[in-house]
Amino acid sequence: MALKTLIIGASLKKERYSNKAIRKLRNYNHPVIAIGLREGEVEDVTIVKGKPIFDDIHTLSLYINPKRQPEYYNYILDLQPKRVIFNPGTENAELFELLQQASIPFEASCTLVLLATKQY
Repeated sequence: MALKTLIIGASLKKERYSNKAIRKLRNYNHPVIAIGLREGEVEDVTIVKGKPIFDDIHTLSLYINPKRQPEYYNYILDLQPKRVIFNPGTENAELFELLQQASIPFEASCTLVLLATKQY
């Protein structure tokens, strides 16, 4: 089943884990939307800037550190994703609490590992 995924913290640099996640998600035929600091393309995915509103996000995968996350709190809650993945280094107790209050499931995990182990 294809799970529409939003990557927040997408990078154009191939060595970055967010970039690897975009490519791996596309290899598994998951639709991907990406937000980053710089606009550009990773395979067939356009990285946009800002906080555009998207519908029907299944998974939101975070690749921004906790210090940068507060500006995204309301945005994430407004999107109402089915789940949020906190990739290594993005774990944030404050956002965990906000998601819990909004009944949005989350996990501290790794998108790449979840895909590789067929747990995505």
